[in-house]
Amino acid sequence: MTAPNDHEVVSVYPYTDEQLDRLMTDARECVLMWATQDSWPVGVYHSFVWRNGRIWLTFAAHRHRAAAIRRNPKVAVAVSGVAGRSPDCPMGSATAKGIGVFHDDDATKAWFYRALADKSYPDDKARADRFTETLDSPMRTILEVIPTKWITFDSGKSARHMEGTLNDNELGPRLTSDAQRLNRMRHDRGLGDR
Repeated sequence: MTAPNDHEVVSVYPYTDEQLDRLMTDARECVLMWATQDSWPVGVYHSFVWRNGRIWLTFAAHRHRAAAIRRNPKVAVAVSGVAGRSPDCPMGSATAKGIGVFHDDDATKAWFYRALADKSYPDDKARADRFTETLDSPMRTILEVIPTKWITFDSGKSARHMEGTLNDNELGPRLTSDAQRLNRMRHDRGLGDR
């Protein structure tokens, strides 16, 4: 499918569903990205909670991002394994394209603020309690991101492949960017096909 030294082809290293769930559960931060009114992409780091296949985060309702996402709910969220809490957190990254939905109801605030505080301070209940109280503000809103597409990269698979220790059945299919666009661009630049 692809040679271990073919550094230009990376779509063949996707996460499994289990790896994606582990990364999203374990990682401490994500980058939320949205489009401004004048179409500029912008991203900000957030602590987040992964629950039932959705990404949950919070910020003050008066922030520019709140107005921008209400205007255009198409967002992206990027997460890196480097920011994982445990040593078995998958290395690499995952990016979700998704739809943002705002929540301001008391039931969502109750479970989410507690979950975010417990994730932020898993070994310090007193600090988590204080953080829960800080989060509970009438100016705060909660954003649920419903993923519609994932882009993942398992850097562990990539490293094992380059070492020659990855089985071919662990590789994913080449996506269009690697199966078609790469060869067109190599051809345009006078290079051979892959």
